[in-house]
Amino acid sequence: MRKTSVDMNRIIGSMDLIWICLDTLRYDIAVQEEAAGTTPVLNRYGRWQKCQAPGNFTYPSHHAMFAGFLPCGYEVKNQADRELLFYPTAIGLRRKVPDGAYAFAGSTVMEGLARDGYDTWCVGGVSFFDKRSDIGKVFPGYFQKSYWNPSFACPVKESTKHQVDFILDQLHAAPLEKKIFLYLNVDAIHYPNYFYVEGEKHDSLLTHAAALRYADGQLGRLLDAWGQIRGNAFVICFSDHGTCYGEDGCQFHGIHHPMVDTVPYKHFFLEKQYADS
Repeated sequence: MRKTSVDMNRIIGSMDLIWICLDTLRYDIAVQEEAAGTTPVLNRYGRWQKCQAPGNFTYPSHHAMFAGFLPCGYEVKNQADRELLFYPTAIGLRRKVPDGAYAFAGSTVMEGLARDGYDTWCVGGVSFFDKRSDIGKVFPGYFQKSYWNPSFACPVKESTKHQVDFILDQLHAAPLEKKIFLYLNVDAIHYPNYFYVEGEKHDSLLTHAAALRYADGQLGRLLDAWGQIRGNAFVICFSDHGTCYGEDGCQFHGIHHPMVDTVPYKHFFLEKQYADS
């Protein structure tokens, strides 16, 4: 296994961790908006990396990611060449932990982090986090604290705003001495997204991009406030899979197609911010 680009053993225990999943975001649309400068929040934290998706829809992709298998580099052709920031010691890959990887015990990254003192939070979005159904309880059950309500759901135009508002309320009440691992599932880009462009009646590449621009603005509120309230954090931002809008006759996801299997990824450090800066 390759050496990691960041030393996770210096991060774990010293700062908060944030995973932001922009559910369904296509790589081509992410870099399109990056180049146009229309996602200023995400742009300030570096360029998108082209990656292979862990799965072709939310359920398989998240099972892989929660076990430590985040999107890997697009050019990776061998398991040993992928970067594993989170290394599951019980999976039987190899006995030697990659240099810089966080080796965790248990069935998920969250279980390992909880054992190492983190408070693990999940703020869901898509229906696989809707705790009103049995299948919607699976992913939330991996966390010590999990939250979902109908205002976070895909058909709600202001879903990301509602999620961020909720997280900020929770942050003000959270003890500073306890490190937090936050997983946020942003579902604004998932279908339906037509309502992000006035007058549109159907989802398209145009509305997909508009949904990303909307989410970007809301993430700015979250990251700025986190830096002010909590201080330093290590952030991983990615998509779990892409989607199709008619390419080769394909529609949406849950199928293998280059537009589904190729996703954007980046990680970065969020530094302490001050309200009067």
